[in-house]
Amino acid sequence: MTDIIRKLPGANMDIDLATSPGVLDWTQTPCPWNVAEGGTAHRCAIKNISICPFFCGIEYLDTVLCSYPVENPLRK
Repeated sequence: MTDIIRKLPGANMDIDLATSPGVLDWTQTPCPWNVAEGGTAHRCAIKNISICPFFCGIEYLDTVLCSYPVENPLRK
């Protein structure tokens, strides 16, 4: 499975941030599922809960590991 893992720097998570609305000090990599569908509805995680079937974890520093378009077979 490691050959299909994408690393998405900047994360794509709905977490509490102390920023002005729409203003981030870092680049946020777009979700490949959102890109494929042309939307913005999908999130990797919401407040420490994985909600995405492609979510494979987080690497330091807020890099999401994503298996899109193949669902993570280890997801419970």
